Amino acid sequence: MNTFLGYLRQAGTAVRFLALATLVLGLLYPISVFGLGQVLAPAQANGSILKDPAGHPAASALIAQTSADDQGAQDPKWFHARPSAVKWDPASSSASNLGPNDPNLTKNIEAARKTVAAAEGTDPARVPADAVTASGSGLDPSISVAYARLQVPRVAAAHRLSDGDLLALIQRNTTSGLEAFLGQPSVNVTTLNLDLAAR
Repeated sequence: MNTFLGYLRQAGTAVRFLALATLVLGLLYPISVFGLGQVLAPAQANGSILKDPAGHPAASALIAQTSADDQGAQDPKWFHARPSAVKWDPASSSASNLGPNDPNLTKNIEAARKTVAAAEGTDPARVPADAVTASGSGLDPSISVAYARLQVPRVAAAHRLSDGDLLALIQRNTTSGLEAFLGQPSVNVTTLNLDLAAR
């Protein structure tokens, strides 16, 4: 009988602990974190959603938007993001998993370098590294200032804008090295193209 009562006490303790853990960890903690996110950083907590000139949700500032068609051809009217190892599928975000000694990586980079150089009308030696290599996520909207500037003549011709107008847009969408945690300045191609679309 004493053994049975001991089991009941243990079961009662376990049930009380489960109820307390469910209340604290399943309700109070998520609600607190959600509330703090809405108060301290509402834009980031809600996905960093960007809106078009009409005020409709257009994209997330955290994910690059491709202008490529089904065959992979990029639209010359827009600034291009880095290549994507996952063909812009957010559900399978990842890198290519090709190591630096893999001959396939070298082959892919050289092919991409020729494609970018042809699209931009420049010498392949001027094509920056981020124009031919995917990011770790395959969805990163950040490109180097050099890659953004390389695209200016093509985009300016497509939109009949001056290079100076586009360079000002690039500057407005450039984050400093400090914002990138002491890294290099970078340009958010998603916000840049939305600014371009609003002109």
